[in-house]
Amino acid sequence: MAQSGEARSKRAVFVVLDSVGIGEMPDAAAFGDEGADTLGHIAQTVGLSMPNTRQMGLANIRALPGMGPVDQPTAAFGRMAEASQGKDTATGHWEFCGVITAEGFATFPDGFPDDLIEAFCQKIGVEGVLGNKAASGTAIIKELGQEHERTGWPIVYTSADPVFQIAAHESVVPLETLYQWCEAAYELVVPRGLSRVIARPFVDQWPSYTRTYNRKDYAVPPPQATLLEKLVEGGVEVTGVGKIPSIFSHRGITHEVHTHGNDHGIEMTIEAIKSGRQGLIFTNLVDFDALYGHRRNPQGYAQCLEDFDKQLPALVDALDPGDLLILTADHGNDPTYKGTDHTREYVPLLVHGSDVCGGVDLGTRQTFADIGQTLASFFGIAPLDAGTSFLDQLAGG
Repeated sequence: MAQSGEARSKRAVFVVLDSVGIGEMPDAAAFGDEGADTLGHIAQTVGLSMPNTRQMGLANIRALPGMGPVDQPTAAFGRMAEASQGKDTATGHWEFCGVITAEGFATFPDGFPDDLIEAFCQKIGVEGVLGNKAASGTAIIKELGQEHERTGWPIVYTSADPVFQIAAHESVVPLETLYQWCEAAYELVVPRGLSRVIARPFVDQWPSYTRTYNRKDYAVPPPQATLLEKLVEGGVEVTGVGKIPSIFSHRGITHEVHTHGNDHGIEMTIEAIKSGRQGLIFTNLVDFDALYGHRRNPQGYAQCLEDFDKQLPALVDALDPGDLLILTADHGNDPTYKGTDHTREYVPLLVHGSDVCGGVDLGTRQTFADIGQTLASFFGIAPLDAGTSFLDQLAGG
């Protein structure tokens, strides 16, 4: 086992391409997602060119329409199944870090109960709410934004995910007030089994409202210590980029970096590497999911993937010898599929670095926690309770 000084001098960069699934899991039908295939259907319906990610081995995991495997992948490759009973952001990220959720969170696809809404209104001092249904965030602000501007009432909505979302126009409801409303809602909805409250501020005028990056998540903390907390206890820095800090309720994070979309997230990740930040740099790139998956926009999703692919060489070039780069996703969100929600899919796994033997087939991992266990081995801390390390395989062993 590495000494703490050695662990502190190591660096791993872990990037989650939010919702970039690679085909239905065997239990997809139980989640209402039979036939979902985020990458496959985008490639099939729109066409997809990702030469840099393909060279790493993306299509070696599984051939995609118009994108076949390469002879000499530069990364180790595989796919991962989710062991947790869910397909939401928190469940996926927690599992990466060694916490498997055996029982899924509660969802309210038909809207929240009257008594919950009444308690929320009383707590924040408003007469009522607008919406209270499952909806696309962009669609519901277009539908109810004008009424919201007239009344000042919050727009409350949910999805197939265990979330309570509150949308408000920044000129009608100051951000601090919206955040206070979310804090009040958190106290009410967590006991009902939800995992997150999300502030969804927007600006501009109807019908061209725009959601802003002043979004704020209030997440239930993981039920037990994660990889992140154990790394920090071992003297390893953990830099959370994007929504990572909020997903883990700011636990096990030594540095927080707020971002404004994918491009900024990659920029800040590269800046963290070049600044000499050591330890784990953990980044979530949310635009795939938030801007294109939930909005069922395969053309936009394809362009977002291709934009990432163009930026990938800069990310790789920023790495130092001995660094580890891990690319994966937390669930699917097939933009060609019915509804507007996440889909239960395998996720791709690509691992790159100077000490990684390109072309190693990591196979189908049975849990996302294999990443956490691998990182625990890499940094030389005690093993996690879940997952199997593939660190030895990366060297061709």
